[in-house]
Amino acid sequence: MKDLHEYRIGIEWTGNRGTGTSGYRAYGRELLIRAAGKAALEGSADPTFHGDRDRWNPEELLVSALAQCHMLSYLHMAVRAGVVVTAYTDDAIGVMRQRGVGGAFEEVVLRPRVTVAEAQMVDAARAAHADASDACFIANSVNFPVRHEPEIMVAAGE
Repeated sequence: MKDLHEYRIGIEWTGNRGTGTSGYRAYGRELLIRAAGKAALEGSADPTFHGDRDRWNPEELLVSALAQCHMLSYLHMAVRAGVVVTAYTDDAIGVMRQRGVGGAFEEVVLRPRVTVAEAQMVDAARAAHADASDACFIANSVNFPVRHEPEIMVAAGE
């Protein structure tokens, strides 16, 4: 297995309204995010910063990357622990504080709801979240806490 991985992303600004960046309100924040072989993802700024609320913003993409990475790492750790996961959802929340022109995330809280096949798997399913957190490349790359508030349920019929 190769140790070094590259992720190539193309960004194209599509928000020129005819006068470029001639003024703060003169241009749109719309953009396209591209990667080879994938459909373009429509992005923009957060609506607070004059973005298009119908498009993904970078802050949402960061929170979704953390939630997705944790889920994928968790599913792997579940297999290793002998836990059969039958459903997984998450309602993640990221908190960012603006400081003047800039700002930073203070934390992201992942709230995974995991359904397991059997009641005796609940403890191992809960423990697998810590292992998943340690394995998540994205969580290991940010400089703010990524907390977990998991809920473990047993599939109906158990």
